[in-house]
Amino acid sequence: MRKKSIAALLYITSLLPFWLLYRLSDLLYYLLFYVMRYRKEVVFENLENAFPEKSAAERKTIAKKFYRFLPDLVVEAVKMRSMSKKEVEKRIELLNPEEVYQYFDQGKGVIGVTAHYGNWELGIYRLSLMTNFPRLIIYKPLNNNDFNEVYNALRCRFGATMVPMKQILRHIVQLRNQPHISMFVADQTPTYQDSDYYMDFLKQETLVYTGTERIARLTKNPIVYCHIGRKKKRGHYYCQFTSLVTDPDAYAPHEITEIHNRFTEAMINKEPAYWLWSHRRWKRKRRS
Repeated sequence: MRKKSIAALLYITSLLPFWLLYRLSDLLYYLLFYVMRYRKEVVFENLENAFPEKSAAERKTIAKKFYRFLPDLVVEAVKMRSMSKKEVEKRIELLNPEEVYQYFDQGKGVIGVTAHYGNWELGIYRLSLMTNFPRLIIYKPLNNNDFNEVYNALRCRFGATMVPMKQILRHIVQLRNQPHISMFVADQTPTYQDSDYYMDFLKQETLVYTGTERIARLTKNPIVYCHIGRKKKRGHYYCQFTSLVTDPDAYAPHEITEIHNRFTEAMINKEPAYWLWSHRRWKRKRRS
């Protein structure tokens, strides 16, 4: 019953027009930043560690811009429940889909990599509409099963298949002889059981996932980065694809992992406000 209530509330709220949802977002910004002080210690600590060369005032400007953007993500995620295909295509522009199509034309699968940057949730919808070949979205299950089921159903509206991280190998092996795309949100925090590889990321020693590299070496599929950037007009984005690896066998161990994380890092350094700074990304310290 709880799951049905969540789904019903989500759908009813999604019927509100964008202009009203953005007024709610404006209110939510003040609540999160000034009243609730939502994860402010985490955000400011992350920014201080990532940008020690910036002044406190500069970091505060980034933080306030992030807190203004975060509520937009929330209301846009709600709106996704009733968005039409036409609206999705209007809201997020594919700048160069041929970067992915070239591999499909060669009969290859594509390993897509993105990050918690821009509106990555809306990116799932746009990815689902760009091809009829299988589209796998690799995800880390939430602790709350009700929310997990509701949001997975939301993400699958336009044909994507949600695949838990621990099941990805089986699914990709089944698709190895046909074009498909599997999308990894690769900047999440792994458990100690999932990875033991650390690298310098945003000036901090960071435990990173190596699963994208492992899958690429196993399947020989190219890795294409999907950068979701924000346009000047509120609620509008673009997706730019960049081929990072075309021959996984040509790279040394962990080099592929370094490559796609360095790409994410450069993207964040260029426009830092649109990354998920409220995430406790550096909670896994190296164990002695």
